[in-house]
Amino acid sequence: MVEKIIKVELPSGLQARPAAEFVQEANRYTAHIFLEKNGKKVNAKSIMGLMSLAVTAGEEITLIADGMDEETAMTELVSFVSKK
Repeated sequence: MVEKIIKVELPSGLQARPAAEFVQEANRYTAHIFLEKNGKKVNAKSIMGLMSLAVTAGEEITLIADGMDEETAMTELVSFVSKK
């Protein structure tokens, strides 16, 4: 299991279209992937879960990946939310 605190750099945060794209990217991996914000942990492969966090630009979230391809998933998903 790998875990990393990351700052969301996307101008609109993880709202609507970026959230859907993030979920699509997360679903490419077999690892279990979760996002945590303010103590609330959700499945990053679920659009409803991700939207319930209401992640805005500049916020810090914890990304957790656990599985065979966890390192690759972590690298790609961190890169995704770090885009400006």
